[in-house]
Amino acid sequence: MTRTVVESKTKTVIIGFDEPFCVIGERINPTGRKKLAAELEAGNFETVIKDALEQVACGATVLDVNSGAVFTNKMAQDPRYADNNFVEPPLMKQLIEIIQQTVDVPLCIDSSVPGALEAGLMACEGRPLLNSVTGEEERLELVLPLVKKYNVPVVAISNDDTGISQDPDVRFAVAKKIVQRAADHGIPAHDIVVDPLVMPVGAMASAGQQVFALVRRLREELGVNTTCGASNISFGLPHRHGINGAFLPMAIGAGMTSAIMNPVRQQEMEAIRAANFLMNHDANGGEWIRFSKVIEAVEGGLSFADASAAAAQATAGRRGGRRARG
Repeated sequence: MTRTVVESKTKTVIIGFDEPFCVIGERINPTGRKKLAAELEAGNFETVIKDALEQVACGATVLDVNSGAVFTNKMAQDPRYADNNFVEPPLMKQLIEIIQQTVDVPLCIDSSVPGALEAGLMACEGRPLLNSVTGEEERLELVLPLVKKYNVPVVAISNDDTGISQDPDVRFAVAKKIVQRAADHGIPAHDIVVDPLVMPVGAMASAGQQVFALVRRLREELGVNTTCGASNISFGLPHRHGINGAFLPMAIGAGMTSAIMNPVRQQEMEAIRAANFLMNHDANGGEWIRFSKVIEAVEGGLSFADASAAAAQATAGRRGGRRARG
């Protein structure tokens, strides 16, 4: 069985076909979050700390850390701040260090800037997931050496120099190319987590069917784990959480093993917990029973985040100082 191992200083998470679905929390990302970007520009990491704690309490077993901030005020004073290659590496280092002081889960280092990826790798304790490489030639040549040098797994996004194809056969071919190029660098397939690119179902009626078929092929023919930006499926549609909540168990049933998503959403997390139980990835339903206590607290008036935090606090310390499985 394919097993992708990611680690923090104290915790190991395995992404795999026979493992519980890996929830990669997406919220530490200033893209489209003006308030967070402004806070980061001012050196204020309060929201980052809050998001880290909240996501882990709600069920994220890995946290994505994205350093793609635009520092508008500093840019006006110093033109160097218009260059992400200048802004992102030191910001990524700060983010990684602060998050590691806050939570003990493995991290996913997320940037389009190679210097920021390496800054994150240097700051990270354990074995993070790198996000990401694509089938673009320049990106392959920049990122795969980092993956090899630091011996870390990487997210492989199925687009290349021609862009994102709507043809699932083309996206499969791009994923296969990345796996083969990684092998040329001595990187095993179990350290490649392929994102087959989920299209919005509102724009492409076959988007769900496409990704389910792609995930099966990636598992059966390439033997790789998979991930996606889960909310892409519902982009532009009303009641997005209902669509996301239906999509995730179907993707899990097709063989998807992780997703980059917002775990502070009860509907999606309830669907994932149930899917884990139904896929026999939750021994004796223990996690489902624990999660049901959170739902009972929500029904009693607490928010999902507060109920999850209370449940997490109640079980804290049971594993002691030993390395824990996420």
